[in-house]
Parts: sequence; structure tokens; C-alpha cells
Amino acid sequence: MKCKQWLVLIAGVVAMWVSYSALASDEVVVYSARNEQLIKPLFDAYTKETGVEVKFVTGKAGSLMQRLKAEGENTPADLLITVDAGNLWQAANMGLLQTVLSEKLNSSIPEYLRDPENRWFGLSVRARTIVYNTGKLSDSDLSSYEDLADPKWRGKLCLRTSKKVYNQSLVAMMIAEHGKQQTESIVKGWVANLATKPFSSDTKMMQAIAAGQCEVGIGNTYYFGRLENKDPAIPLKLFWPNQQGSGVHVNISGGGVTRYASNVDGAIALLEWLASERAQNLFSDSNHEYPANAAVKPSAQVAAWGAFKANPLNVAKAGELQVEAVKLMDRAGYK
Repeated sequence: MKCKQWLVLIAGVVAMWVSYSALASDEVVVYSARNEQLIKPLFDAYTKETGVEVKFVTGKAGSLMQRLKAEGENTPADLLITVDAGNLWQAANMGLLQTVLSEKLNSSIPEYLRDPENRWFGLSVRARTIVYNTGKLSDSDLSSYEDLADPKWRGKLCLRTSKKVYNQSLVAMMIAEHGKQQTESIVKGWVANLATKPFSSDTKMMQAIAAGQCEVGIGNTYYFGRLENKDPAIPLKLFWPNQQGSGVHVNISGGGVTRYASNVDGAIALLEWLASERAQNLFSDSNHEYPANAAVKPSAQVAAWGAFKANPLNVAKAGELQVEAVKLMDRAGYK
């Protein structure tokens, strides 16, 4: 082959490589533990606004983390999105996420809703609070999570199973606040007060409260929002506990850039956009969650539930103490 032909061939290969790189840089791949109906509208809005395509795979948090671990350097994923700080902490602890330096994220997301090492950031907030039957109780009957362990609630309390990470994170945060001994005493009190065995979901638990099978329980607010939409007259109300103390237990859904992301800049740009006012409003409106960005107001329906003081303890504690929480709940007989 003549020299000129070689030069043409090389130029063609370079052009193809540049073209491929440009195409790749316009695409972000996300592994998401959030359901498609919740995240697709966000990704569609991002693509419409920026022209950047978002490819995503959905699945259970544990499965996606194992997939990331198995794929290692060959993973196509640039970003991991999941629910619960316990899962995000676990992903970071497994070495699946990398530190992100972003002034936009640091200024948008409060310190207690992000990893102290900036490997993950909260994108929406869910409050795990007290729910009660309005035909049997009123706000004046309630005060705190701890008070639900009092014998006066014997046979009146409903809970979701301890197998769910939301309750594991709640108990982990209580361990951080009260220590193991006091927390175990509280959880034993809850178990003694149960009206029936724990439910498999917050929705079933709230429906049992509404039906009068029990009077009070602990659940995430967006489940209440869904039931409220289906039946505005449902006899349930949210109560904000611990307002004279540490505040309401909150958790997050959030995301982090994967350790072996091939499009780090694109992943950071998407994370920053998800923390922006436009995306935060979509988050709040689509699933009745609270914006993680403190400058953004929740939807009208969520705002109508009233303001509350949130526990300012860093949600990373939910992950750090989750194993201890599981052991404690097992000792307390919480199934």
C-alpha cells in the first residue's frame, strides 16, 4: 500500500474514533434501583434539555451492586441510583463509587444528606414517620417513636417487617442516637405492642390502620400520599414525632458516579441536573417525596401535610450501623 493510501486509512480510523468518542460522550448509562415509571420522565426531560441520551437498567439495589462488582472495569454504568442511604453506603463501602468534587452538588444538597466523602448524594427525601387512624386517635395522643414502646399502646401498633431496609435504617439511626441498649429496649417495646405480625409493605400496614386492625404505625410518607390520592377520605393522618427532640427520621434516594465510569463528566452533569430545581420538582411531584435541595419547595400535596423538623444526623449512619441494627431487631424478636 502506498504512503498516501496509508495516510487516508489512518485518517479514516481516527475520524471514526473521534466520531465514536463524541457519540459516547453524549450518552450516560445509569443503573437504577428506582422503578422505570419514576426515573424515565426525569431522564426524558434531561435528554430534551441537553441532548444527552440516558440509557438505563433497572433492578433491585443488591443485584445492581453485585453486577457492578462483577463487571469491574468493564461496566458500562456511569451512575448508580438507588433508594435508602444504607444501600448507597454499602455501594461506597464495596468500592463501587468514586469521589465527586462538585460545588453545585455541595451547595444544593445539605451535608447531612450526602456522603462525608462525596461518593453519593441525596436526590430526594422520604420521611419515615408516624401514621394513625383519625377515628381512634388525634395528634395529642402521640409524641415520639420511643413512646410507641410504652405499654399503653399494647395491641394497637402495626409495623412493616424488619426485613425491609427502611426499618433497618430507622433502627440504625436510633442506635446512633440512643446507643444499642436503649434502642433494643425500645424495639422490644414495639414488638410487645404489635396488634398483629409485621406487614410486607407500608401500604398494607397503612390499610390495616385505616381498617381499624390497629391504631398507629410507622411508614414512609409517599405511601400515604398514594393512598390519599386513591381515597381522599381515607381515615389516616401523618404525625411528625420527636419535634421537641431530635426530629423526624428521614432517608434519601440518591446517586453516585461509578468507580469505573467511562463518562465521568457526563455522569456528574446528570447528577448536578438531578439536584437542580427543575428535576427536584419532578422528583417531588412524581412520588410525593421531599426535595433534597433545600431551596426547592415540595409539591402542594406534600406541603399540605405540614412542616416538620428533620433529624439532622448524617444519613450515612444508616449504612454504618445497619448490620448492628439487623442483629438488634433479631434479638428483640422483631420479624
